[in-house]
Amino acid sequence: MLLHFNEHISTFISHLKFEKRYSQHTIIAYEGDLSEFSVFLLSTFGELPLFEVSYQHIRSWLAELKEGGLSSKSINRKISALKSFFKFHLKLGNIRSNPTTKVVTPKVNKRLPAFVKEEDLHQLTHALKMSTEDWKSLNGYMLVHLFYATGMRLSELINLKERQIDFSRRQVKVLGKGNKERSIPLASEILDSIQRYMDLKRKEFAEYAEELLVTEKGKKMYPKYAYLLVKKQLSQIPTLDKKSPHVLRHTFATHLVNKGAELNAVKELLGHASLAATQVYTHNTIEKLKEIYRNAHPKA
Repeated sequence: MLLHFNEHISTFISHLKFEKRYSQHTIIAYEGDLSEFSVFLLSTFGELPLFEVSYQHIRSWLAELKEGGLSSKSINRKISALKSFFKFHLKLGNIRSNPTTKVVTPKVNKRLPAFVKEEDLHQLTHALKMSTEDWKSLNGYMLVHLFYATGMRLSELINLKERQIDFSRRQVKVLGKGNKERSIPLASEILDSIQRYMDLKRKEFAEYAEELLVTEKGKKMYPKYAYLLVKKQLSQIPTLDKKSPHVLRHTFATHLVNKGAELNAVKELLGHASLAATQVYTHNTIEKLKEIYRNAHPKA
């Protein structure tokens, strides 16, 4: 008996979860993309067995997505989901050839990552530190401070446990994508802030989560709470277009590169799987270019 297309999707998604190489966000996105493709196949071509799905079917779907105004970046993610899906079933012997081999990914216009200027960030963190009169404002300060000091992802920071902070070695062990562990050095200032925060937790709450950062009730911080709080704090910088935790991760990397850090070192600190993902930070800010010009040009 031939399996329905959606059953093949379920098998693939179960495989991804078992492998633990993909983040939960990626798995959910892939499952959604493949389900959309399944609906398209059924509504346009009728029910097809997996081995009959061809390059033409995929091209028709991608063309419809493009006509619908979907961005190249989103289309590329859907292509990535399809390629992984068919590669998996080719290995299992469920198909004889991979119909995605001829699929060409559309070019994406590369945009420089948004980041906060050094002076703006210094002023913001100083102002936040001076106004930590309640847990909400304290958390706002800690989030901005920690994101910039470590370059962690949102999921990594809110899941960070107290035991991952090594005060003696002045570092933090972070569990990143694909359960890959990396160590990030910590400066004295951030270590002092972390210690004060932990002391206040013990004084304020009889019971609290093992994660470092908690809400006003001592419960584990959740993604939306952290995202909205960081967005609120970054809104104090009028020149900043994007306001999210990821902007602070970009800021961490951009400032390191602009100060002369080797790209491979930045790659390790960010937890990138390949150097290609880190190369976006090789851009120079206009301020950095002006400094280079002043120092190097004879007529400057």
